[in-house]
Amino acid sequence: MKTTTPPTISPDELKSKLAQGDYCLIDVREPVEYAEEHVVGARLMPLGQIGQHVHEIARDQPLVIMCRSGKRGGQAVAKLQAKGFTNVQNLEGGILAWKAAGQPVGRAEKKVFPLMQQVQIIIGLGVLTGVILSRTVHPNFVFLSAFFGAGLVFAGSTGWCGMAILMSRMPWNRVAGQSSCSPGSCS
Repeated sequence: MKTTTPPTISPDELKSKLAQGDYCLIDVREPVEYAEEHVVGARLMPLGQIGQHVHEIARDQPLVIMCRSGKRGGQAVAKLQAKGFTNVQNLEGGILAWKAAGQPVGRAEKKVFPLMQQVQIIIGLGVLTGVILSRTVHPNFVFLSAFFGAGLVFAGSTGWCGMAILMSRMPWNRVAGQSSCSPGSCS
């Protein structure tokens, strides 16, 4: 089976295109990630919900999909192309590349604790707990540390982090007044 690379647009190209005309920007990260920082004007539509809300996206506008680093954005482009969207591109390097190019970002009014930092704390505590319990209670608790280590290897090699998804759904990560498909320029 042949895999194709989704079409991309660089941050500088996007900035230029935004100044010239009407583009629909869709951010496929989770609400807490979007609240941390986002491209101003981007509409939040998490990757897991994009299929449910595809009817809300205008087909006559060029679409630019974005995420943190480009991986989820590429998945969203493939999903949209499968639904018949032809003028859709992935922001190359995601919001990380956008910021590295010196482009501005917006932030939620309420300060949010970065999702990846939450994940790092939970995984670190899990590993530390496994080591302590294996030394003080029973040697088999070392498998708790192994579980967290295997999860990190899997997340690093696939770009899919179950812990981040779980943490994004925690009550403290709900962003007040932020629906997953907020009104934007895409409808």
